This record gives sequence, C-alpha cells and structure tokens, in this order.
Amino acid sequence: MPTRPCWVEISARSLEDNYRNLSRLAAPHAELLAIVKADAYGHSLGICAPAAVRGGARWLGVTSVEEGIAARVLCPEARLLVIAGVFPGQGADVVRHGLTAVAWDLWQLDELEGAAHKAQVAADSLPVHLEIDTGMCRQGVAPDQLAPVLARFAPSSPLRLEGVMTHLFAADEADGRVTCKQLTRMDEALEKIEAAGLYPEWLNVGNSAALLAGQAGEIAALGARHGMKTLLRPGLALYGLVPEYEPGFAPGEPDLLRELRLRLQPVLQWKTRVTSVRTVPAGAVVGYNGTFVATEPMRLALVAAGYADGLDRLLGNRFSLLVHGARAPLVGRISMDQAVLDVTEIEGVAAGDEVVILGSQGSQTITAFDHAQATGTIPWEIFTRIGARVGKIAV
Repeated sequence: MPTRPCWVEISARSLEDNYRNLSRLAAPHAELLAIVKADAYGHSLGICAPAAVRGGARWLGVTSVEEGIAARVLCPEARLLVIAGVFPGQGADVVRHGLTAVAWDLWQLDELEGAAHKAQVAADSLPVHLEIDTGMCRQGVAPDQLAPVLARFAPSSPLRLEGVMTHLFAADEADGRVTCKQLTRMDEALEKIEAAGLYPEWLNVGNSAALLAGQAGEIAALGARHGMKTLLRPGLALYGLVPEYEPGFAPGEPDLLRELRLRLQPVLQWKTRVTSVRTVPAGAVVGYNGTFVATEPMRLALVAAGYADGLDRLLGNRFSLLVHGARAPLVGRISMDQAVLDVTEIEGVAAGDEVVILGSQGSQTITAFDHAQATGTIPWEIFTRIGARVGKIAV
C-alpha cells in the first residue's frame, strides 16, 4: 500500500565506509565500539547495526536491555554493551541474550549476580563494565567509593570485571583541559582497581570527538600502563558528522579534521513531497495565528511533514527546505502534519515534487547542524526526534 510521502533514506554502505575510516583512524591504538543506541541515533537499528558489523565492528553499544535484545536478533555474533545499565528484573535477559551490562551501583551487581546464579553461570563468567564517574556526575561510581563495588568481583562470583569505562563530557572542547583531568581521575581509579587484585581487559573511554581530535593514542597509553586494551565509542561520526569543537583550534582546524569532513559520508537523508501548490494574493495569511502575511502575490507549496514527524515548530519563518535544487523558505507556523513553502521564485514546482528536509539536492545541502543551529539544539536531537511514523528505507 502506498504510504504518506515523508520518509528517511539510510545509506548502509556509507555507514560501513564510515566505520572503516574511523577504525583506520583509531588503529593501532584502539578498537571501536559502534554506538547504535536510540534506534541508531534515529537512523534505524535494523539497518545500521548489521551495517556496522559488515564494516568490521565486533562491539555495538545500545542504551537498554530492550535494545540489546533487538540487536542480538540482528547481530547474533556481536558483543553488545548495555551502556545505561540494567533495571530491576532485567538481569535474566542480560544472561539469556549474552549482553554485557555497564554497572556502577551495588544493586545493579545484585541484579546481575542473582540472575547469573539462577542460570548456574560459572564463576568469573558474566562480563561487566564498571563505570567510573570522573566528573560528569551522571552515572558511575566515584573513585573514593570503589571499595565495596570492587569487593563484589570475588573469585567465587559469576561476575567478571571485563572493562572499566567513563564518559568524556567535554571532548569537543578543543583545549582538552577537562578531558585531561578526567583521564587523570581514571588513572587513579585504575590504580585502586589493580590494588584490589582486579585486572580488567578493556579501558572503554572516548567518543567521536575524542577520536577525531587525535586522543586515541593518549587514551590507549593510559590503558597500556594498566595492561588494558582500549575501546573507543564513536557515535555521531559513524553517521557521517564531524563534531564541532569549541572554542576552536588554534591557529586553525587540524588537517585531519578537514579531511574527515570530506571522507565521512552522511548516512541519512530526510525527504517529503509537495502535496499541492496554490497562488495567494498580497495580504493572505499563512498558517496558524497568521504569523506570516504575504506582501505580494505568492506561490505556496504544501508539504507532507510537520512537527509530529520531527520538523521543529521553531523552523517556521526562519528556515528553508530544498525543492528543485533551490532553497524554499518555510512560511507560517509548522503544523502537526504539514508545512508550507514559498516557491514563488522556483519555477515549475508541482504536486509530487520531492522536497529535501535534511540532505542534498542538486548543489545544495541541509545538514543536521543547520537544523540544530536554527532551533538552538544539537544534531543528536535532530536525528533522534524524527518521528516513528517516518518510514526508514535502506538505499
């Protein structure tokens, strides 16, 4: 059955190529864990998780146990890290589906250990990645509170401390000072872990911003001092976007970043179609509450995309979409299911014409950064708020 014409096209080949490019950048310092959480940043877990594996990924990162179960069906051989930890009652599914949970609270270890005992898991067999709070104050155990947590990884326990991780919360700050302090705190935590007689295999630290800023070597050196291999967790770069760094590099952006902006390919394009075209006279009111009034006769194109699809309501009267390779301003307020474009200066626009919300058409491109700048947010939100009713098509 034909569907409403508002859809997203996902290039699995671009994601595969992006993973390979990032993997080469990380080598020989680190292995990559491909972040596919939040439905692969709104790009479709079903398309992107297998693509990452085809690109060479052995590790995938998801938010929840539920996402981990879905990813296990898609990628039966992959290592699946549940980054946001477990909730009560989820330990059995972690064991059953071969997931690896991040943990930092004693009750989480209780949940995992209880499920492992019930499933008769052997001692030192259920992998856990312990998160250290190195300054973000979100999830993670503080370094000075490690002792009771480490005591849970006794030789008789089914739990195995496979990895230690943290979140770098300012890796997109070009001066790197905050990241340096976090890595120092992590070093101190790793010394305490070693003093407790525990020797985890993986140091699980670093996002796209850290990798692209050239910090893989520094993170790997930290891991090597403690006999650990390094995992980095690219997300945004995997989907073809290079993070923006603040306050900026001095004296200018490194050549590597400029090169990567060309080599990494956007994975997602978001499109709709013109549903009708009309001519209105000067003085005509467009949209709810009359926020736009025509000052001259105009041609308006109605498109099948609105805020319920993820097209931010703030874009009305301040953003453009692409039609016939040209920018067509959004006029009036964005409605729940529709929006209106000014196509007065674009010849031949007719019902059925393709409209690009995010992506390229002709020589013009609209990026997630463009959307984010216009609405005061970040590209991650642009991707993840694309509505569930917007179909995702592998191309």
